[in-house]
Amino acid sequence: LIFTSVSSWKKDEFRNCNQTPFCNRARSRKPNSCSLIAVDVQISDGDLVAKLIPKNPPLIDHNSTDSSNQENGVEDLVQNPLILRFSAYQDGILRVKIDEDQTLNPPKKRFEVPSVIESDFLEKKLWLQRFSEEKIDGDSGVSSIVVYLADGYEAVLRRDPFEVFVRDKNGGNRVISINSHGLFDFEQLRVKKNEGDNWEENFRSHTDTRPYGPQSISFDVSFYDAAFVYGIPEHATSLALKPTRGPGIEFSEPYRLFNLDVFEYLHESPFGLYGSIPFMLAHGKARGTSGFFWLNAAEMQIDVLGDGWDAGESRLSLPSEQKRIDTLWMSEAGIIDAFFFVGPGPKDVVRQYVSVTGMPAMPQHFATAYHQCRWNYRDEEDVYHVDSKFDEYDIPYDVLWLDIEHTDGKKYFTWDRMLFPNPEEMQNKLAGKGRRMVTIVDPHIKRDESYHIHKEASEKGHYVKDATGKDYDGWCWPGSSSYLDMLSPEVREWWAEKFSYKNYVGSTPSLYIWNDMNEPSVFNGPEVTMPRDALHVGGVEHRELHNAYGYYFHMGTAGGLVKRGEGKDRPFVLSRAFFAGSQRYGAVWTGDNTAEWEQLRVSVPMVLAMGLTGITFSGADIGGFFGNPEPELLVR
Repeated sequence: LIFTSVSSWKKDEFRNCNQTPFCNRARSRKPNSCSLIAVDVQISDGDLVAKLIPKNPPLIDHNSTDSSNQENGVEDLVQNPLILRFSAYQDGILRVKIDEDQTLNPPKKRFEVPSVIESDFLEKKLWLQRFSEEKIDGDSGVSSIVVYLADGYEAVLRRDPFEVFVRDKNGGNRVISINSHGLFDFEQLRVKKNEGDNWEENFRSHTDTRPYGPQSISFDVSFYDAAFVYGIPEHATSLALKPTRGPGIEFSEPYRLFNLDVFEYLHESPFGLYGSIPFMLAHGKARGTSGFFWLNAAEMQIDVLGDGWDAGESRLSLPSEQKRIDTLWMSEAGIIDAFFFVGPGPKDVVRQYVSVTGMPAMPQHFATAYHQCRWNYRDEEDVYHVDSKFDEYDIPYDVLWLDIEHTDGKKYFTWDRMLFPNPEEMQNKLAGKGRRMVTIVDPHIKRDESYHIHKEASEKGHYVKDATGKDYDGWCWPGSSSYLDMLSPEVREWWAEKFSYKNYVGSTPSLYIWNDMNEPSVFNGPEVTMPRDALHVGGVEHRELHNAYGYYFHMGTAGGLVKRGEGKDRPFVLSRAFFAGSQRYGAVWTGDNTAEWEQLRVSVPMVLAMGLTGITFSGADIGGFFGNPEPELLVR
């Protein structure tokens, strides 16, 4: 019954941009609507630091007896200064961070995504000593600030109007810019004083509370001398990203980055799937390749803007020979922590990106071969039968997989002893032929007091909480389930211990792991995922880290296998959900595809897009997860 109810993609079960308030607001904003200017520019700790303030802030008479300001929330919307920080790194990488001013005591600290940036990268910082000032066309009264980035490149902060761009030092041509079209917006956290629509939002039967009000961020990014843009997986669409807005545009929805459990996904759509990497590459013959990465784990929507999208409205004045592709980046929460990559070649941009997020893990040799998996092999006899048939027909394969039914009542790290009475012997027999086994381990933990994992996690407080502070209780394969708070390093360390041979009874050195459902999937949750107002360690709202949840689960699992092997055995962990940096922990696949020719076609650009964004080890289910392929389709 569960399979029947969730086995097809239903468009109305997922939000579109119009049903997503932050996306709707950002898309409705007109060019030049940003009034921020940069002031108090200085060098601090090797960075260029400035404050961003409104050029013409609203005037409010705090002594007025008129209560309309308070009733309408006008006081709450007064813009406090934002803090901008430029950092330069080796190999032509500019990092730009923009956040609320912590000295003004905002209601809470906005979430910054931890454990993604490589520690080695931080040691490559170029300590800025000075800046120069230069009058640039379009400057309003004050000069722009220029700093060294790399041989041949400079970073520029335009103070009025506020804009950031990287340019070629020799010709002065731009490479990448932020806020050239004045679409920048940063909704600051507030304390709830009055009732109103901004403190919660509804989708279908679900209500999402927003205790700090709207906190979205949006801005335009322009890539110069570019003919195409690529990246920002995961979407079932072409490798070169199609425009989503503008005259005569086919896609009316932005590319969505929001990790979701999507059954039988469409083969040509900007709709978000299981993973999210907010990294885009731009390429053109004139100057080569550049890249932009926004380290933000909240839901994101990205428009690729077609020619003429801003007809007659933009303030940008460019030399006629310098073409560009404009994009609009929108996120529900977090901060701006953005990286500009100057290239100039495709390999240079990918190298620069993985220097930030990490090199792909080297897999074991067996992991690059053929894996045999289905839902589900019934018992040990079934396993031996399938294994023998591969030998009988002389089909080479290296790995046999077991899905959820091998467990005792869908409790991970257990075996159904009626069906799999001798798991170690089974693994050893396969290992005797040079073959391995993979079992599934998902993040939902069955709420069963007799289950040792649940009992220990509950006692230690290792679960994600709901908005009231109680252990979150959602519905997944085992029924009533709670979800481990993998944002916590303590929980990840505890989780890693569960993969030891002592704790994972029945496991052997030839057993490896598969992380599924780690978006995380919640059958009775909004859009089949965890509510956005669920709480993680440190009071972090799930909305702030959703896209990285599977990444932290993947990290913890891979760490467990490294620990199990005392650092001498490369882990193999396949993950369905992914984020920037997932390449450090293992492989991913494209999820629940169907046995159709169009799904075969779209699997190629999907895998290529992941390769361009650092995930070199990925693939699609051969023959499809849903349906039965005709022989020719299976062969192809």
